Amino acid sequence: MPTSPDVIGAIGALLEPLLETLERVGWVQRHLFPPLAGRLADELAPGIGAVTGPLRAVEGLVWPDDLSFMRDRLVDVARQTVELVTAFVDAARSPGNPIDLYRALRRFARVQEALYPLAPTLEPVSRWFLEPTRRDDDDLVARLRDGALRDGEVRVGVLHAENERDARGGFSLYVPEHWDGQSPMALVVALHGGHGHGRDFLWSWLREARSRSVLVMAPTSRDRTWSIMGGEDIDAAALREMVASVAVRYPVDHSRVLLTGMSDGATYALLCGLREGMPFTHLAPACGVLHPFLLAHGGLAHARGRPIYMVHGALDWMFPISVAHLAREALQAAGARLIYREIEDLSHTYPRDENPRILDWLLAENATA
Repeated sequence: MPTSPDVIGAIGALLEPLLETLERVGWVQRHLFPPLAGRLADELAPGIGAVTGPLRAVEGLVWPDDLSFMRDRLVDVARQTVELVTAFVDAARSPGNPIDLYRALRRFARVQEALYPLAPTLEPVSRWFLEPTRRDDDDLVARLRDGALRDGEVRVGVLHAENERDARGGFSLYVPEHWDGQSPMALVVALHGGHGHGRDFLWSWLREARSRSVLVMAPTSRDRTWSIMGGEDIDAAALREMVASVAVRYPVDHSRVLLTGMSDGATYALLCGLREGMPFTHLAPACGVLHPFLLAHGGLAHARGRPIYMVHGALDWMFPISVAHLAREALQAAGARLIYREIEDLSHTYPRDENPRILDWLLAENATA
């Protein structure tokens, strides 16, 4: 059955407001600061109406059987997007429980996961999953499409290893679709925050990794958070084994293995990354703290000469900026090659817009010299 002009028109009419609304969700997530919730909700609320009308038009059309997957995905993503925005706006109107703001935005990762399989066939979707500065790169878009659709033994794209959302201790992996099958790639190991999940946190890095041909591994802690609460460290050996297992299947550039993380993940990135025998060459903690163990037990000895890119928000309400200053001073005193980025409008949320700078730093020539 040929694709009718009505179906093609309906796809375009839905994609434009849908992708614009998702872009706005990402902006709100980056700028989330509970006292500003009402203003952020006002920015996001128009997306409900913008998506709902075209969604109804898509639902009302008869689609060819061979496009049923596309239709079902688009409808699912659009519905989830409307639900996410509605939940955030409702939470902003009930300021007594700011945690609901974070719960609403937590759905963003699942929306992206549902949308991503359409990237090879819908060019606007593919461009949305790139850094904004690369969205006009027609050659890159074509190589990503061809790589995703090619037949081959080596798996690329978004992969999961025992990492369903009800499981702990697995990992999710992104392998750039346009990888040539031979060239070594830098590896970013990204640690989620407390009570988080690697399957969700992967999407905090996919856009940049896809633009620059970088591997991203997003593990899930074995317990509700990483091993920062005292007692046995149950995560370090598992992380080392995960990196080794990825390196068996894909050529990892072992001079550029970054351990990064958000909040508890940032705290553990420093605690684990400064341990002897770990495979990480660079560390990039965001919105975390320097674990007391590192100060009390000589753990900063391995910080000497280590490239560390530290990010913290001046508006952080969970870990005040003063703790970041203490960590900065301790790491500098220990001889770390520290870049410290204090971001004026960042609260306790992941600074996604810092990823390009972090990758510039990681991929720079002689970065480990």
